[in-house]
Amino acid sequence: MNLVVNGDAETGPGGTAEPVDTVHGWRLTQGAPALVPYDLGGGYPTPDDPGPTTRGTRFFTGGNSPRTALLQDIELPATGATGHQAIDAGRVRYTLAAWLGGYADQQDGARLSVELRDTRGTPLALSVLGPVTAEERAGRTALLERTATAAVPPGSRTARLLLTLTRAGGTSNDGYADAVTLALTTAARTTRKGGRRP
Repeated sequence: MNLVVNGDAETGPGGTAEPVDTVHGWRLTQGAPALVPYDLGGGYPTPDDPGPTTRGTRFFTGGNSPRTALLQDIELPATGATGHQAIDAGRVRYTLAAWLGGYADQQDGARLSVELRDTRGTPLALSVLGPVTAEERAGRTALLERTATAAVPPGSRTARLLLTLTRAGGTSNDGYADAVTLALTTAARTTRKGGRRP
């Protein structure tokens, strides 16, 4: 189950290359993103360019700002197979994933991080994805998948996502992001068979 709200840029204002001042599920801390449709043209990623296999109609860009940042705080489940009890027993893992990219041979890029935090907001773990460089994209407009998986530290209660879109040159911030997900899974238990070592 994906814990991220609107990680695919499908909900709320947008649908053009014009920046927006609100994004459903996210808090803007810097700049103003644009939620651009794949069929807009004009050099933006199209449905035929590399990107999510199953994609919606829109993706995140940095708009016109040199640096655009979106923040989302997520409450981890309190109960169930990946709830607090399982987390504190060290039985839960998280997977952070996103499709990140940019335009042609430009170095504009997107970076996604997650911090796992305790009840006081103290960071217990950090994973960072991206940015995807122009070299990694072979100099073409594309979004590439990036993932990170790690154990959820005991005591974790929230996750803080930070999506940063950075302009390296030009007038448009062509850091791109789509399909942002954070999922929890139960780590497999290992059972030890009885018997003594020789």
